Amino acid sequence: MNKYLFLLVSVLLLTACNSKTKFKVSGNITDSKNQILYLEHTALIKTTIIDSIKLDDDGSFSFKGPRPEYPDFYRLRIGYKVINFSVDSCEKITIKASNNQFSSNYIIEGSQTSIDIQKLRKSLTEIQRKVNDLSPDLTTDARTIKVSAIEKEIEIHKEMAKKLILQNPRSSAAYYAIYQKINDTYLFSPYNKEDRPFCAAVATAYNTFMPEYERSKNIYSLVMDAITSERQEKNKQAWADIVEKSGIGYIDIELKDKNDQVRKLSENEGKVVLIDFSSYEMENSVQYTFELRDLYNKYSAKGLEIYQVSLDRSILLWKNSTESIPWICVRDENGPNSKVVASYNIQKIPTLFLLNRKGLIVGRDYDFKTLENEIKKSL
Repeated sequence: MNKYLFLLVSVLLLTACNSKTKFKVSGNITDSKNQILYLEHTALIKTTIIDSIKLDDDGSFSFKGPRPEYPDFYRLRIGYKVINFSVDSCEKITIKASNNQFSSNYIIEGSQTSIDIQKLRKSLTEIQRKVNDLSPDLTTDARTIKVSAIEKEIEIHKEMAKKLILQNPRSSAAYYAIYQKINDTYLFSPYNKEDRPFCAAVATAYNTFMPEYERSKNIYSLVMDAITSERQEKNKQAWADIVEKSGIGYIDIELKDKNDQVRKLSENEGKVVLIDFSSYEMENSVQYTFELRDLYNKYSAKGLEIYQVSLDRSILLWKNSTESIPWICVRDENGPNSKVVASYNIQKIPTLFLLNRKGLIVGRDYDFKTLENEIKKSL
């Protein structure tokens, strides 16, 4: 019975909230007679004034704003001083402050997310103040001591932020934490391996629950770019390591051809080798194959070999298509997900590499006219 009663009350509260179209923020700002107080919406790109009021003797105010489609950020502003808060839906938020300590010392009620944002902002403001106090007149030792103390405070701040993020990565406070800055430098970066899990947690939560939200798209895109950049860097490093260990300019490939025979790329050392990553399923496969055949017919007797790595999904199509192919044609059954594709950092097909007789890569992705000229040079 109690369970059903709880569910009924929850539904009624949710219905009541959904029936409203506005949120409310009210309170009072002491020592602010005749000051103009603004309510502003802080969007991803710009800040917009929603309403304003000229404060009277007791500094009381009351604003209403349209309920946001997604949780978003707002602020109260007097001159250049601001109080940041968040609105999820139809909250009734109360803010009390004084004009003299408007941004630094205020009381906020009615929104736990906004209280969390206040903690984050207050902590970082203190750190920023200490950074600003770093005088150029300090001795090297004194500066080192102060900088070390600031770095420790930043770590403490980040630990607090991490707990908030993990507690609820979908909250506006978690998003706010990810985008906090000191001297225009973000404290969290998805390009930093230690920070990335926290950036990814917020990005995933926002993308899962609010995929059409501009903030969701922005942070998700940022994290995915960081992940892609790291993968590309790993591929480059893997290539560099292999080249350094092997003393050659390419990564060896060992795959089976159409006759089920293992063919190694390294078996062609001393020749000019055209490594071709392609697929007979490609739209322009016929014309592309004619271009390769023309090159092979012209230069194979002079020392050109084509080592073609097929990424075809259909083994039957591949075998039928390569039945009369005169050059080496192997197939990677893992297709685009193969280690070879990752090692050579293949982003599209077809992709071509040209090796000279010393086994050094001299070019990549030439058009066929340029490719023929480069083959002549290498022969």
